[in-house]
Amino acid sequence: MYEEITYEAILQRMLGRVPDKLDKREGSLIWDTHSPTAIELQILYIELETILREAYGDTASREFLILRCRERGVYPREATRAVLRGVFVPDGLAAAGQRFNIGDVNYVFTGKRVGDEKGGWEVECEMPGKIGNQYFGRMIPMEYIKGLQSAELTEVLVPGEEEEETEDLRQRYFASFDENVFGGNRADYLKRTNDIPGVGRTKVTRVWNADISPADLIPKETVETWYNEVKGTLAGEVRQWLDSVLYAAKEKKLTTGGTVLLTIINSEYGPASDALVQMVQTAVDPEGNAGEGYGLAPIGHVVRVESAKAKEIFIQTNLTFEPGFGWGNLQSSLEEAVSAYFLELRKEWADASHLIVRISQIDTRLLNVPGVLDVRETSLNGAGNNLELGEYETPVLGAFW
Repeated sequence: MYEEITYEAILQRMLGRVPDKLDKREGSLIWDTHSPTAIELQILYIELETILREAYGDTASREFLILRCRERGVYPREATRAVLRGVFVPDGLAAAGQRFNIGDVNYVFTGKRVGDEKGGWEVECEMPGKIGNQYFGRMIPMEYIKGLQSAELTEVLVPGEEEEETEDLRQRYFASFDENVFGGNRADYLKRTNDIPGVGRTKVTRVWNADISPADLIPKETVETWYNEVKGTLAGEVRQWLDSVLYAAKEKKLTTGGTVLLTIINSEYGPASDALVQMVQTAVDPEGNAGEGYGLAPIGHVVRVESAKAKEIFIQTNLTFEPGFGWGNLQSSLEEAVSAYFLELRKEWADASHLIVRISQIDTRLLNVPGVLDVRETSLNGAGNNLELGEYETPVLGAFW
């Protein structure tokens, strides 16, 4: 804005206001007194331009953008640590807090079981960021553990994330003006769920059990007759549960309203692990207190959390190669090109009703691989047409030949 207001321009304006009968040449008393002042004024203009640039979300640097975001209740997402599945032999020998190592990365045994699987335990990477998602295989205990035969990392449960990029933060800042985040509306669920570490994108589905008719839940006379005949054979929790269900059904208290389905993918844009799904479920609406408002969801909202389903795409095509190239030395490059396209689609999954895997896009990506001359007769899962995925499906490369 003030690019033209330079030291020279300021000095000339100042000297122009001095009568010509006075000596204004360089080295004169007037020139020597005006020149330092012009320098200071130029510095003030530079500072003023900096203030104006930092005052707007469009142009603010990270430091001042964070201050701007605070005014909207938006905060940069910090780097998080990866949680992985560790398998130990014999099972349960390691103690919470014991540390293990693979290369330059250290891991801590948390002492939490992964589901009911024998030998599966949660292990947390000590270093925040994506580096915790990269290493698998044998771990070395950093201190002697008597009786331990092996320790191995097998799977990422909750991916580690890097600190949020400045431009991503800027985008969320502007989005805060477009979305009315309030009391369990769609924007509220998206914001709160995506802020949970390990979650990449989320789809919100209202009344996910709307395929059940409320009228079908009301017991008919034959049902009541059956229940009256068998209830004498029931006792304890079984009798109490059936009594509650029958009463609620008769009083028309069983409805399909107030249900919310959250479908998520992880921060690496892949299917969420069972551990991540359970973590989000507990944070949003704990299963033991469904609908009671003990999580992020409002009272009355019964929330179910699921992972998006990975749809394997099998690709068959006919490739013509340049001399010196062939399937043997280009297979990995071809698979990487297609996988990159599928990754782009997965990043768009939450904003689309259905993803479409297009043959034309696959052909284009394959043609861009150095050494490929021509692509023809491409088919997806045995058909020569574009493949439309389900609402909750994301594409992954199955086989390529």
